[in-house]
Amino acid sequence: MSATRRLALGTVQFGLPYGIANRTGKLSSAEGGAIIKRAWAAGVDTFDTAISYGDAECQLGAIGVSQWQVVSKLPQLPDAVDTITWVRRQINESLARLRVQSLYGLLLHQPAALLGPQGNAIYAAMVDAKNAGLVGKIGISAYGPEDIDSITSQFRMDLVQAPFSIFDRRLCTSGCLDRMHASGIEFHARSVFLQGLLLMEQQQRPASFARWNVLWTAWDGWLKEARMTPLQACLGFVSAHQSVARFVVGVDSSAQLEQILSAVDIAESLAFPAELASQDPQLINPSNWSSH
Repeated sequence: MSATRRLALGTVQFGLPYGIANRTGKLSSAEGGAIIKRAWAAGVDTFDTAISYGDAECQLGAIGVSQWQVVSKLPQLPDAVDTITWVRRQINESLARLRVQSLYGLLLHQPAALLGPQGNAIYAAMVDAKNAGLVGKIGISAYGPEDIDSITSQFRMDLVQAPFSIFDRRLCTSGCLDRMHASGIEFHARSVFLQGLLLMEQQQRPASFARWNVLWTAWDGWLKEARMTPLQACLGFVSAHQSVARFVVGVDSSAQLEQILSAVDIAESLAFPAELASQDPQLINPSNWSSH
């Protein structure tokens, strides 16, 4: 499969202003429609969304996405509800907003819930939805190899989404990516640009990231030596791993989508230096960025 066809379109920007590099806010309906149309024409057939992404599902449904493979995510389970009834209602409402008959994938946005007191009931409800034909694959949106290993050792998952980038290689170094591939789990990489941080030029990076200047210097120097743009390098890294079925990319504009489409199929045989990988959760986990 070509690298372009392995792209999946992230859609949080359709419902919320998202990303450290976002300067335009939430996408307009017209721009969102243009992005969907162009991505489909280029061979992209999968997009990632979530019930918690503002009104993204409504926007997508209004644009028309019935031919797409749709991956969506359940929000956190409220207290004191009938789990199967709640999960089924969430799915049905999501399908109605998206105006599709079924989901390609249904992920749990808070996977730790599977290890809690309602875990077995949540999993049973997801399996029930799969057996009913409402979803094709069930899985989790995870944060790292520890999450994935602890959950997949107890529950059978069809699909896992997690961060994976040239800076965040934990799935490789831990062996988790190989274990998922061996067990038949479909893997979708997200945060391949670290919310756009990896695409910023030196003068654009927020001052709060100066504490990693040694890493930034290595990154900027390697890009210059390799004669690669940050976009080409980030896409090239995930594309080089054939066990990555899809890599999710979010865009703020049609122009950004065109840049990605132009960069993704550039065939480069590159070695990605180990010193460009970080284990620091304050850098590679964007949820920690507000604490800088």
